[in-house]
Amino acid sequence: MRLAPAVLAPVALALALLAAPARAGVDAVLDDHILPGTAAFAEATQALDDLAIDFCQPRDLAPLWNTAMDAWVRIGHLRLGPGEQAALTIAFWPDTRSAGRRTLARMIAARDPMGVHIDEFPQVSAAARGLYALETLLYDPDFNDYEPDSYSCTLVSVMAHDLATQAAALDTAWREKFAPELRTAGEPGNATFLSTAEAERALFTALHGGIEFNADQRLGQPMGTEDRPRPRRAENWRSGRSLRNLTLSLDSLHAMAIALAGHPIDAVDSAFDAAAYFSLAVADPAFQDVTDPQNRLHLESLQGRVRTIGEVLVTEIGASMGIAPGFNSLDGD
Repeated sequence: MRLAPAVLAPVALALALLAAPARAGVDAVLDDHILPGTAAFAEATQALDDLAIDFCQPRDLAPLWNTAMDAWVRIGHLRLGPGEQAALTIAFWPDTRSAGRRTLARMIAARDPMGVHIDEFPQVSAAARGLYALETLLYDPDFNDYEPDSYSCTLVSVMAHDLATQAAALDTAWREKFAPELRTAGEPGNATFLSTAEAERALFTALHGGIEFNADQRLGQPMGTEDRPRPRRAENWRSGRSLRNLTLSLDSLHAMAIALAGHPIDAVDSAFDAAAYFSLAVADPAFQDVTDPQNRLHLESLQGRVRTIGEVLVTEIGASMGIAPGFNSLDGD
């Protein structure tokens, strides 16, 4: 039966309204979350680079390093597109074998030329580049007592420049290539995302992967096992910001979830709020008290609440994208 134009118009409007939240969700994530985040990270690392040219010692650089670390934590879950490869050299962690520390020690002892030449430094091991390697030189007492005219001073300046270069490239790649590909998902000529649903699922996978990273790595690494906790595997324990990283990441992921859904969802808000509440019981911001059974229990409880966030995200947001319970972003299922 052919529908009259008067009937077709409301039908077309209804279909458009149904489709709008999907595209609006992708645009909102890009405009409100990803692109401001990559720009902030590029700006923070550039400020660090600018200062490190003339002032290389920890007392000068630590505040700006922390600002850059804050900016990274807010976007570090974006392990898709240009973020997938960039994360390896910007944020080499967890480093369970202390490869970064050992590499830096060898470079400094040998006065490795690659450490003081900007053009050669990108050839250095990923473990000795980026935010975590800089933390070692700024906070580790075995490394951070260098003089202004020392090899280590120049190394820090080169590392800061390398980090700023990577951050600028990441921001550019998102703005000029990957964000447009997400926005035009399903349109002719887009071979990366063949449908809007694919773009949504890619963003949801990054969102859910951030939750899993918080539970499995930021909390799981220092917790180790009950018989063998690993406090020195906590993220940024030297700078005392392990808990800060977790809470900043959860805040950022919460905002991303709202943007992707297109509106706040009570169950999602409650899950994030519960994790924030349980984080208040953690006494040591560096998680170094995990060897104490009671303090370990606090981390276990917090980890459980973080895992619950992932489950709620699947049922409240992922289900509408065809994502089933039991989804694991690391498996790609």
